[in-house]
Parts: sequence; structure tokens; C-alpha cells
Amino acid sequence: MVFPVSGVEIHPLVPFFVAFIVSFFTSMGGVSGAFLLLPFQMSFLGYTHPSVSATNQVFNIVAIPSGVYRYWREGRMVWPLTWVVIAGTLPGVFIGAILRVVYLPNPSHFKLFAASVLLYIGLKMVRDLLKKNASGNAKTDSEKRFQALMKSYHSKVGTKSLANEIHLKKTSVTHFNFKRLGYTFYGESFDVSFWGIFALSFIVGIVGGVYGIGGGSIIAPFFVTFFGLPVYTVAGAALMGTFVTSVAGVVFYQTIAPLYPNISVAPDWLLGALFGVGGMVGMYLGARCQKFVPAKAIKWMLAGIIIFTAIKYTAAFWGN
Repeated sequence: MVFPVSGVEIHPLVPFFVAFIVSFFTSMGGVSGAFLLLPFQMSFLGYTHPSVSATNQVFNIVAIPSGVYRYWREGRMVWPLTWVVIAGTLPGVFIGAILRVVYLPNPSHFKLFAASVLLYIGLKMVRDLLKKNASGNAKTDSEKRFQALMKSYHSKVGTKSLANEIHLKKTSVTHFNFKRLGYTFYGESFDVSFWGIFALSFIVGIVGGVYGIGGGSIIAPFFVTFFGLPVYTVAGAALMGTFVTSVAGVVFYQTIAPLYPNISVAPDWLLGALFGVGGMVGMYLGARCQKFVPAKAIKWMLAGIIIFTAIKYTAAFWGN
């Protein structure tokens, strides 16, 4: 099958299954998987036009709602955190989209930019994980309690008392204003700076706008490493932020496309939708299975995927 907008020729089931596999694992860490689908499109499908960034965001729009729904059903959506992420990343995504089209249309330069960002995030996560391993504290107290409770529930399916305990210990917001945001999760309190979260979201939004992953896609590792928030509570907020900013990003790319008639800017809607349907199924199952996977394993998985992608981009740049 030929996709006329992108010029890609591939069996339609390939995008579906690639997105399904990627999203199943990455959604556990609050990452949509778009940052891995981008190198797949550029390296394996030969889709290197700026419009690949917009196509990647179409994937986010289709895939993410299923994952957010699962996190909401399980009471692990910290909505104030979500709103701050959206408010910060939205303007950043618009700026990033302009930078992508005007200053980084060359695939080689874009790959070097992406590699630099991903390598920094990945190495920061590895350093923090090794530091915590050395001190014997690789995860927060709430993550330990949550994991222990889920193991008990998983081994005694249908136990009403455990089900009630899980329900009562969902995330609970304690305060939210223009200075601080606080919430509790399984007996542990977390308090972060409103403006710190906003500034980080804005910067990540710019990076995400350039990269074509909606901004929120890479914010989860930052929340875990810089703010010490439990991965079980940031995943939903990061995915929801990615969804909203991806909608804005796609609209923006589509709007400015007529201004650049000599460059492919508008998304390939059909290809993006096929990736999205596969991602929707994978993300729902990944979000549902996340609670049974140790937080430490999720963090190592994220770090490994990020560093691998960064090395691949760097090798591609120097190979040109």
C-alpha cells in the first residue's frame, strides 16, 4: 500500500503492529511511544520530511485516550499536574513547530538535535537510578506500598478488603495554587513548585514540538528524575498533556502548510491513523498492566529505550 502524502509504501498491518508493541511498553512510563516511532519512520520507512513530526502527533491523538482512560479509572490521574503540563507545553509546542520547519528541515541536523536531548534525559535517569541503588532506595515509599498491595491483590483476585484498600488510597490532591502543588499517594505526600513544573513543561514543549511527540511525551522522565514524583502517578498526566498538545501541534502544522509549498509540512493522516490504532490497543493494555510491573523496572526500561534511540540517531548523523 502506498501512502501518497508521505510517499511510504508498506503493508498497512506493519504500522499497526509496530505501534502496538512500542506503546504497550512505553505507556507504562507515561510515554506514548511516539519518540520511538519517529526513528522507525525516518530510518526504516524513509519518511524524513518535516511532516513526519505532524504525522507522529496524529498517532498520539488516536492512541492516547485509551491509556488515559485506564489511569483515570484506576484513580491515578493527578489532574492539577495535568493542567499545569498542558498550560506549559502548549505555547512551547507552537514554538517548536516553527523551529522544526524553519531551522531543522534537514534530517541529519534534526537527528543530531533529537539525539542530544534524548541522551541527556537517558543518562540523567541512569545516574539517578544507580545513585538510588547504591543507597538502597531505588523507589519512593508509596511506590513500594503500591507494588506490595498490587501483588497481594493479584494473588488474591476478588478479595473485597484489598479492592477497598486500593480504592481508598488513590491519589488525593492536598493543595494547588500558583505557588505549590501537593498530593498524596499511598500514604506519602508530594509537594512541587507550580512554576518549576510550568517552566519545565514549557521547555519540554519546545523540544516536543520540534521532535513531533507533543511535548508531554518526554516529560515523565523529567518528573521522575528532577522532582522525585512516583512514576505510577505521573504517567496519566504526561499522556494527557501529550494528547492535548498533539492536537494543537497537528492543527498548527496543517495551518502553516500552505506557507511552505516546497516542503511537506502537513501530516499524513492515513499513516498516522494506522499507527494510532495500533498504539491505542497497546496503550490501553500497557496502562492496565503497569500496576503489576515494579517502578524500578519501568524506569530502567525508559532509560534504556531513550539511550538506545539517542545512540541510533547519533550514528545516523555521523554516518551521513
